[in-house]
Amino acid sequence: MGFLSFFLGEKKSTASVAKERLQLILAHERNGRSAKPDYLPQLQQELIAVISKYVNIKAEDLKINVEHSGDLEVLEVKIELPDSSR
Repeated sequence: MGFLSFFLGEKKSTASVAKERLQLILAHERNGRSAKPDYLPQLQQELIAVISKYVNIKAEDLKINVEHSGDLEVLEVKIELPDSSR
């Protein structure tokens, strides 16, 4: 049988195939976490719309960032409010 498997190629067990697929999925997921989420531009627009109801701000006054720390994702929102003494 060893002679035939040399010419026909070895067949992998289903467990090893599943393990390789899982490793690919995990690598893809880990790589995807480092990228910025797609919803950030829309989130920024919606936050500006809501905050603008109460305070006069511009789009450049609001900055959104996502930071990764181990297994946690931290959403950081910085809003520069106008000086209230004016």
